[in-house]
Amino acid sequence: MVGAPSLAGDPLVLYGTPLPGRLLLGTARYPSPRVLEQAVRAAAPAMLTVSLRRQAAAHHEIGGQAFWDLLRELGVPLLPNTAGCHSTEEVIATAQMAREIFETDWIKLELIGDDYTLQPDTLGLVAAAERLLREGFKVLPYCTEDLVLCRRLVDVGCQAVMPWAAPIGTGKGALNPYALRLLRERLEVPMLIDAGLGLPSHACQVMEWGYDGVLLNTAIAQAGDPVALARAFAQAVSAGRLAYRGGAMAAQDSATPSTPVIGTPFWHHAV
Repeated sequence: MVGAPSLAGDPLVLYGTPLPGRLLLGTARYPSPRVLEQAVRAAAPAMLTVSLRRQAAAHHEIGGQAFWDLLRELGVPLLPNTAGCHSTEEVIATAQMAREIFETDWIKLELIGDDYTLQPDTLGLVAAAERLLREGFKVLPYCTEDLVLCRRLVDVGCQAVMPWAAPIGTGKGALNPYALRLLRERLEVPMLIDAGLGLPSHACQVMEWGYDGVLLNTAIAQAGDPVALARAFAQAVSAGRLAYRGGAMAAQDSATPSTPVIGTPFWHHAV
């Protein structure tokens, strides 16, 4: 289709691996396996996140094996996470089990420091990431927008970071645009926004700022029509990336005519 958004030739590259898209999708809290399947096909995500702890409970009613069979049928690369872990030892044990079960070295590092906000444990995150990296994992750490924290994660070997826009599941969008834009300017590694996005416009905005991708779950899974929102978010991510690559104009403080008046036949100077 002429004029259709395309990111061909502009892959997201994480740990040296080109991915087929810039949207990552969670697999929890969907109304049914059928809706999950349809949403995944509509969004065409680069990876699907899965949790050893939560998925078994969330999909108990359909049977754990049926859920794993569905994931295999979808054929999307899996990104296990360490959701629910509150200590480094829990993180390491969960990551090791995930590597054995899913046969992948990819891991989304979640180390929770506060159960109410689900804010990452910023004091323990770097040490946990360093241990996982030493064990050969490709670590994608879920973190805050703190510049110093993200720099430390990069210093120990993380080749990408995943700051939140707002607390998980709130759908508020970017609560601290200044910090997120500063973070994007100061670090050169790939960065994906993880958590807090609620609208396709939120995803488009952070992509326009130069973020390399987004990870979504609640905004799609809990929507009135998850399949429609999956498609909308996929298009928003592509649009935001194209706007960033295209060099969208900077905001101006005063009006500037889009049609020049110099040389027009009936232009009158003010008397």
